[in-house]
Amino acid sequence: MERLLTYTEAVREALEVEMARDPRIFVMGLGVDDFKAVNGTTAGLAQRFGPSRVFDVPLSEDAMTGVAIGAALAGLRPVHVHIRMDFLLLAMNQLANMAAKARYMWGGSVSVPLVVRAIIGRGWGQGAQHSQALHSLLMHIPGLRVVAPSTPHDAKGMLIASIREDNPVVFVEHRMLADLKGPVPQKPYALPFGRATVVEEGGDLTLVGVSHMLQECLRAAALLRTKGLSAEVIDPVSLSPLDAETIARSVRKTKRLVVADCAWTACGAGSEILASTAERLGGGFKARRLGLAPVACPTTRVLEDLFYPNSRTIASAAYALATGDESWRPEAGDAPEISQFKGPC
Repeated sequence: MERLLTYTEAVREALEVEMARDPRIFVMGLGVDDFKAVNGTTAGLAQRFGPSRVFDVPLSEDAMTGVAIGAALAGLRPVHVHIRMDFLLLAMNQLANMAAKARYMWGGSVSVPLVVRAIIGRGWGQGAQHSQALHSLLMHIPGLRVVAPSTPHDAKGMLIASIREDNPVVFVEHRMLADLKGPVPQKPYALPFGRATVVEEGGDLTLVGVSHMLQECLRAAALLRTKGLSAEVIDPVSLSPLDAETIARSVRKTKRLVVADCAWTACGAGSEILASTAERLGGGFKARRLGLAPVACPTTRVLEDLFYPNSRTIASAAYALATGDESWRPEAGDAPEISQFKGPC
């Protein structure tokens, strides 16, 4: 019988088993030791491992990222939790010029085994400065690994791999995935960087969903089946390095590609996926990108529903790509993780 965990439980389990395995690992960040425990992902860790290994930090992202980098350079293995990715912008010099380049600058004689957990996504009207997904900025920087697992299984395996990695990793978590349940083995396991997953096979078109958009792509694939179209659904899992070959192999078969991201399309992860596919195939396929509307994130639920892609907009774009018919607007209920979200994390 499969053991089911939520995404939150999978993240917490990965932290606990790795901290028990290696005393050099510690967790720092706003709220990691309080009763909410970053939506439950750090629950009980302070009680088990003590305040020297699980501790709150001042509201100073630049300085605290510097502390984490220094600890990593000194031989420890920090996990730095940012409850909103937006505020990584305050630490971009630390990430882009220090963490990402230290190994190169020192000729490979040092390592920066740092994990930065960055939470993204919509929820309870957080607005323009608390809802951004900025992973494509980080994908641009050599020396940083960027992963965005979208299932509990991959969350545990990729977080374990990230903690064991000797280079800095940005671990992107979408808050709409927190309560998603899925099978997770109890035994510790590490998943490889740079390997995408074909979640559903199909022959008419390829859907690629980044982070939470994978769940919307799976629902879109179900809608497309009602119209007689078979979609192959791919989860990139790792954004940098990116498994472009698995995506290109699918598009070589289907000749159609729709990429849905929970960020803006300009210079985004979707753009990189389309470009890398075009380089490998040299054309011969049709493609569309879906992402956030090109404005700041709104605060009201009605406007949020227009701002973010969803299963209906993905299915409609895919159907138009496959048939040329732009008029189909499928009916579907709200995603349960969105309609049932309580906040405030």
